[in-house]
Amino acid sequence: MTIVRSRSQIPEEPVGAGSGTRRQTLTVPGSGSGFHMRRFAMEPGGGMPRHTNLVEHQQYVLAGRASVGIGDDTFQVAAGDVVHIPGGTPHWYRAEGDEPFEFLCVVPDDEDRIELLE
Repeated sequence: MTIVRSRSQIPEEPVGAGSGTRRQTLTVPGSGSGFHMRRFAMEPGGGMPRHTNLVEHQQYVLAGRASVGIGDDTFQVAAGDVVHIPGGTPHWYRAEGDEPFEFLCVVPDDEDRIELLE
């Protein structure tokens, strides 16, 4: 297991269900640590549609602003905010403003499944 890696050496990949959204898997799933960390970046106006995940999400906003729907509520989040999304809860993202919206997402190292909702 690699202890230290530079983010610049980790490939970004587009998120198929999202618009203008990229993901980096910063830590390796299945490493035995109990959780893993991802970085998401959404271009202005980009986002993710309403969906659920089996696992909970702990998120820290690095840059930008967004509307985030969690359950039936909508929140305005910005750099420095911490977001918790319980497993199985419908949620969505829409980046706002003129700069990319970026956040770290820590999830349990368990099986996850994404279900898109209408």
